Amino acid sequence: MRRSIGTTAVIAALALAATACGGGDNGSNGSDSGSGEGLSGTVTFWDTSNETEAEVFRAVAEEFSEQHPEVTVDYVNIGWDGAQDRFKNAAGANEAPDVMRTEVAWVSDFANLGYLAPLDDTPAVEDQGDFLEQAWASTQFNDTTYAVPQVIDTLALFYNKELLDAAGVEVPESLEDLKDSTEALTGEGLDAPFYLRGDDPYWFLPYIYGEGGDLVDADNETVTIDDASGVAAFEAVQDLLDSGAAITDTTDGWQNMMGAFGDGSVAMMINGPWAINDAREAIGEENLGVAPVPAGGSAQGAPQGGWNYGVYAGSANLDASYEFVAYMASAEVQQRITEELSLLPTRSSVYEADSVANNEMVEFFAPAVEVAHERAWIPEANSLFDPLGEEVEAMLLGRATAEETADAIGDRYRDLLDWQ
Repeated sequence: MRRSIGTTAVIAALALAATACGGGDNGSNGSDSGSGEGLSGTVTFWDTSNETEAEVFRAVAEEFSEQHPEVTVDYVNIGWDGAQDRFKNAAGANEAPDVMRTEVAWVSDFANLGYLAPLDDTPAVEDQGDFLEQAWASTQFNDTTYAVPQVIDTLALFYNKELLDAAGVEVPESLEDLKDSTEALTGEGLDAPFYLRGDDPYWFLPYIYGEGGDLVDADNETVTIDDASGVAAFEAVQDLLDSGAAITDTTDGWQNMMGAFGDGSVAMMINGPWAINDAREAIGEENLGVAPVPAGGSAQGAPQGGWNYGVYAGSANLDASYEFVAYMASAEVQQRITEELSLLPTRSSVYEADSVANNEMVEFFAPAVEVAHERAWIPEANSLFDPLGEEVEAMLLGRATAEETADAIGDRYRDLLDWQ
């Protein structure tokens, strides 16, 4: 059930009242530092980036101290798996970091619990009009800004150019095209044309959107996953496997998917900008192709994802934390991150830089992001993934039909959200 407004306000007030106790130390605790001059103390930063990205993010974060010598950045890479609960547990104990790199769907959850500091009218919100509209939307909760966009992303089809060329297969534009490529690619010795990641519910969203469906209708507080489009999406997933067009595994999905793509067992997978460097290393930079996710029966659809920076409401060093977020989300830092990692910036001005505009992956993913499917920015958004993943896993293991899967997810969503 959704948390009541009264309860949320009480929790927020308690968290804000604790600002003298948590987070960094030795810094001013004012609400607006103005120019950022005179900052001191420590800013603890929890970074949820992967192993490939962490080296760059650490270097960038620690260089903040070059601009503010009296501020020490305590960089901690915690990875993304389990990070949402880890932050909530730490915040509940008033031991959370001053700043956290938060997945876009976590912002409303943290804000609803009173764990994030409102950022409107603080130095953290610098050049607000420069942020992409769809990226900025994920920072809002109850008409208040609780985060600042870092990167934006979506999913796409990654393909091995050499394997497709050898089999005489065109890049598939639809799931039907993908199935049609099975005979040609398996005839070249592949296990299947495509690896379908079966252990992460985020990877099921393109099939749901591709049939014109969605998990919920947040505006009308209605569960939609078990309507006809949801059933069609799960039927499409099962059909890819039954036809031999795809292989999957319900455990260790990332490792198995990247391994199969890297050793040529499959020619295609769905992935995001964060996997570009790994994919290039696996099959060669010149051999990696990227295309829109194959369309389902209704349309081509991929989810809007990305990462934001949030400031802990109980931080003892709010001034330095606001300035740190402004720095990390600045156009200069975003350009550097794109140049070194090919991640998509959230500021429109950064796309004007030649090094960004001419980046091959940005050239594809930028227009893909513009048409990506916006998710429901509700406190329970990330909680929708567990029922989705668990029930689809049962289907993949042969314990449920597509219709039973959709019905089971719908029932669990209604219990979770107290919606129709």
